[in-house]
Amino acid sequence: MSAAELKENYYKVKASIPENVELIVVSKTQSLENIQNIYDCGQRKFGENKVQELVTKYEVLPKDIEWHLIGHLQTNKVKYIAPFVHLIHSVDSLPLLIEINKQALKNNRIINCLLQIYIAKEETKFGLSFEEATDILLSDQLKTLTNINIIGMMGMATNTDNQEQILAEFKSLKDFFRTFPNLRILSMGMSSDYKIATTAGSTMLRIGSTIFGSRK
Repeated sequence: MSAAELKENYYKVKASIPENVELIVVSKTQSLENIQNIYDCGQRKFGENKVQELVTKYEVLPKDIEWHLIGHLQTNKVKYIAPFVHLIHSVDSLPLLIEINKQALKNNRIINCLLQIYIAKEETKFGLSFEEATDILLSDQLKTLTNINIIGMMGMATNTDNQEQILAEFKSLKDFFRTFPNLRILSMGMSSDYKIATTAGSTMLRIGSTIFGSRK
């Protein structure tokens, strides 16, 4: 895809998103050139699924990019992104939060995190149940983790053509999210379902293939 086509796709997506909803451009598997082309449009928030790919791109691309880790994160890899990551979307356990806090402390940072909530009817997706997330948010141990800041939640709907099911899953997360008024970010919606997600109340979208085209 040419640079002009990429930019056209990007501007179309931007135009279709409400002004109060943040766009995270999912740049996994994309070339540095493609990312730079979207950066040149003014985009500064990019999301990666894999730690090594994220670190590699961070090292060579402009330093004012806000990097988001949106894929499953193993505790033994937190140390590689702790010095620079802007937001971790995929926190799915208290031990992971403890490790993020430990690595944030080493880097003299406070790292923003989202709790990943399991809302899909698919066993392949990660995430906390509503009960598990509640236990973490209300736990005394969380209060001791002073180098992390839980600012919201993230969820992925089932990969299905059933739009009513997708909307119901997103709405269930929105309703749960609203029970914690101190949280401000609700990250839900990807290329296939972001318009449904905005209808359901998403404040942050993760969009890749609608801009870059289908991954090979």
